[in-house]
Amino acid sequence: MIIRKLEVGPIMANCYIVGCEETKQAAVIDPGDDADRILMTLAEAELKAKYLINTHGHFDHVGANKRMKDATGAQIAVHPDDEPMLSDLSKHAAMFGLKTENSPSADIHLKDGETITFGNITFEVIHTPGHSPGGICLYTPGHLFVGDTLFMGSIGRTDLPGGDHATLISSIKTKLLNLDEKTIVYPGHGPETSIANEKRMNPFLR
Repeated sequence: MIIRKLEVGPIMANCYIVGCEETKQAAVIDPGDDADRILMTLAEAELKAKYLINTHGHFDHVGANKRMKDATGAQIAVHPDDEPMLSDLSKHAAMFGLKTENSPSADIHLKDGETITFGNITFEVIHTPGHSPGGICLYTPGHLFVGDTLFMGSIGRTDLPGGDHATLISSIKTKLLNLDEKTIVYPGHGPETSIANEKRMNPFLR
């Protein structure tokens, strides 16, 4: 499995390109900005984007959806509870003094327990509301892409519309902390961590 991480946009969101070494099909997780950099990274790795997977609908994670879809033809995939945000990104960005493009509608809705496959890689979708109503994590053995659900030593903010602290804590404790402790966690901002580290060290989860 090929994994490339880019910090994109003014809020430095993590965009992950995950590719199949055998077929060269790829998923771009959270294309928040800097479409040209994402496209260049795909080209350098000789990967073709099949999906643009949004872990949630906040503008800093989906702002490059339109340009990426126009350039690659990849399908946009998001949980249905967060799809309404895609058509309102410019308004949301303006609240932070920033600009972005609204996203096209989703091609695929991802719900809890479903899977999405590209090449020889299959992600299980884990619905983890709390940071946003339709927040999801993507799990393949040994690897967990969590968006803004969980960070190294912290958790996603819950003061934005649709956020709820108790719901987020429940999502993490009941759906993520029971995964293999060796699982590497790839968050939407900041460095990687592991399930073991967060179970033992994260003060929000005690």
